[in-house]
Amino acid sequence: MEWLIQFGYLGLFIGAFVAGSVVPMSSDILIVGLLALGGNKWLCLIAASLGNWLGSYTSYWIGWLAKWDKLEKWFGVNQEKLEKQKKKIDKFGLLLAFFSWAPFVGAVFIIGLGFYRIRPKATCLFILIGCVARFLFWVILYIIFADQFINWITK
Repeated sequence: MEWLIQFGYLGLFIGAFVAGSVVPMSSDILIVGLLALGGNKWLCLIAASLGNWLGSYTSYWIGWLAKWDKLEKWFGVNQEKLEKQKKKIDKFGLLLAFFSWAPFVGAVFIIGLGFYRIRPKATCLFILIGCVARFLFWVILYIIFADQFINWITK
C-alpha cells in the first residue's frame, strides 16, 4: 500500500476504489497515511469517498449482471451466502448500502443488492452517503487527535 501513498490523492482514489470493490483491502490506512504526510483533509475526503463509492457501485453492477455460478467462481460469493443476504436485504433493504465499506460483509451486501436489483439510483446514493460518513469519521479523528498522536509517538 505504500506505493499508493506515493501517488498522493490519485493513489488514495485507486486504493479506495479497490477496497470498495470485492478486493479485501483497507483504505482507512491510506487516508490516515496521506493525512499524516500533510495531505489536504478535504481533498483526502473527496478522493477516498469517490474512489470507495465507485468501487462499491462496481460491486453492485457485478451483482446486477451476475449469474450464480460466476459469482461463486470469481468472487467466492456462493448461492448460500446470497440467499442468506436476501433475508437481510428483505428486512433492511437500502440501509445495507450504508455499510458497503464494512469488512467482509460490505461487498456481499452490495453484490446482493445488485443481484436482486434493488433500486439502483437509491442504492448509489446510500453507498455514497455511507462512504462519505466513513471517511469523514477518519478526517475528524485526525483533526482532533493528530497532534496528540504525533507527540506521543515522538517521545
